[in-house]
Amino acid sequence: MSDAPEGPGSSDELAASGTPGYPDGSTVVDEWSIRRIVRTMIPLLAGLSILQLVSGTVLDSFEATLLQYPALLVLLPVQIGTAGNLASITCSRLTTQLYLGTYEPRLSNPDVRANVTAVFALAGTVFGLVGVAAWAIGVALGGTLALARVLLIALVSGMLLAVLVVVASVVAVEVSYRAGLNPDDTTIPVVTNVCDVAGVLILFAVVAVVV
Repeated sequence: MSDAPEGPGSSDELAASGTPGYPDGSTVVDEWSIRRIVRTMIPLLAGLSILQLVSGTVLDSFEATLLQYPALLVLLPVQIGTAGNLASITCSRLTTQLYLGTYEPRLSNPDVRANVTAVFALAGTVFGLVGVAAWAIGVALGGTLALARVLLIALVSGMLLAVLVVVASVVAVEVSYRAGLNPDDTTIPVVTNVCDVAGVLILFAVVAVVV
């Protein structure tokens, strides 16, 4: 029998109180209130805004490399954006499983295994195509990086980002649920911002090895 945390709409909670709820005693009705949403989201969004400022500062330190290799200048925003899209998809699917009561953060869970497989399959396909497109645009802009190098950078950094997406999504869902927060509100902003910052660091770590 699964020991996964039951979603806020689980049958046991409905039977006990008539209203679905969370570990902290709050209910779904509570979390729909304007006061609760504002109280939860303002500190979260403020913290994430600071994190974005850090991301911009980190990116600025790599300006010379980006100007030297136009393909990387094209590749960077697409890599980060694609990682954010994968994170949004993963968080959304895990949150849905949580509400359905089928969520269990173990690879033995076929639903989690299917999500992980889908993330890596999408990452391998999309980041490969992005690498080719970035190389072509880079060449048109006068870049000198070979296709093999740009493709290697895109695939390696992309797959590392996929690992981050899976781990960060699971952690965000778990922490949100156990803290009594609505995962629909918190997981996607948190994970996409983490991917923004980490995406820059991962990409240029790979560039430092490959180029």
